[in-house]
Amino acid sequence: MRRLALAALFVLIVCATQNAAATTPPFDIPGPQQGNAASPSPQIVLPPGTEVILALASPLWAKSAKPGDTIYCVTTFPVVANNQMAIPAGTYVEGKIDVLTKPGIFSSHAQFQLHFTKMVFANGYVVQLSDVLEDADSPADPGPKTYKASQAAGASPYVTADVEAAVARVYVDVSARSDVLLDNGALIEMLLQTPLALDANSVAAAAPQSTPPQIGPAKSSSRCVPTPGTPGTPDTVIPGTPGTPPTVIPGGPGMPDTVIPGMPGTPPTVIPGTPEFPGTTCPGPPVVTTEPSGKNEHTKTLTLENPLLLGGSKLAAGKYQIRWSGLGPTAQVDFLLNKKQVAQAQARIIILGEKSLADQIVPHANSDGSISLSSLQFAGEGFELVFD
Repeated sequence: MRRLALAALFVLIVCATQNAAATTPPFDIPGPQQGNAASPSPQIVLPPGTEVILALASPLWAKSAKPGDTIYCVTTFPVVANNQMAIPAGTYVEGKIDVLTKPGIFSSHAQFQLHFTKMVFANGYVVQLSDVLEDADSPADPGPKTYKASQAAGASPYVTADVEAAVARVYVDVSARSDVLLDNGALIEMLLQTPLALDANSVAAAAPQSTPPQIGPAKSSSRCVPTPGTPGTPDTVIPGTPGTPPTVIPGGPGMPDTVIPGMPGTPPTVIPGTPEFPGTTCPGPPVVTTEPSGKNEHTKTLTLENPLLLGGSKLAAGKYQIRWSGLGPTAQVDFLLNKKQVAQAQARIIILGEKSLADQIVPHANSDGSISLSSLQFAGEGFELVFD
């Protein structure tokens, strides 16, 4: 009887253990809500050509600013994509100076070429703005260009350009006497040249924490202090004393007159006054302009070995003059053959990370088998004309 009771108790324990195992999975087996693969995070993609308005967070000094220096900015206006916040106002942006032309005796203008390296959102989300390789297919089989990260492994050997992801050209009216080339709060337009993918969840978390900068002119960082002028004082004149005439005593008969000489007078005494000092004035603040000084007309010569299509025009093989005005981001480009205009097209001017070693004509294969002109590069120039 006692053995039967023990056997029954053992059976009950085994059944209870099996039921518990059936209802509670082991800890090392993920439950249905965990899954084995993480779901991809949603993204916000900003297209090339997107402009981001920045304000300079620290000044650039006339004596020390040089290519290679780091600059710091903050976004002043939010960027939205498809009714969704992409870059909140108050996001920090870091960049570098690539080219700097300072004002001189004969020119009161400065010019900057900048590229930007990263953005830091208010919640610590960091986005690297790395340059990319604009990758073309083989010249024997030209096709559409794609963008690949410059550090990507197995990149195509037919690389046509090293494109900066985000750039700015800044033109400043500034005196050569100014101690500041770009002042606090100077507005800069950052232009995206390649698509920028952002993590939507990180951006959404950063938006309520972002603090937009104050609207209005920032306090100048210039150290110039004007000094008031002082008026001069006139000369002080102390009159001299008049002289006395000679005294003549008539002589007697047959005797000459006796002359007693008079006393000479003294000239006036002049005490010079003090000169006038006009004081010193400070030059006007640097003013960012949208266009550089001068006409900025560009003319290049290229030879097409084979005919290409450009928009609705056909470019025959030959030696062309290519003309346009300005430095972008877009320009109207004229193609002249034998001094006669044969085509005109809108182009995007893309700033490159390095200057081109040689002239390059990049073709594009169309679906109907025809070949169009995709882009042009010029030897020794740090930009590319892209025909969309």
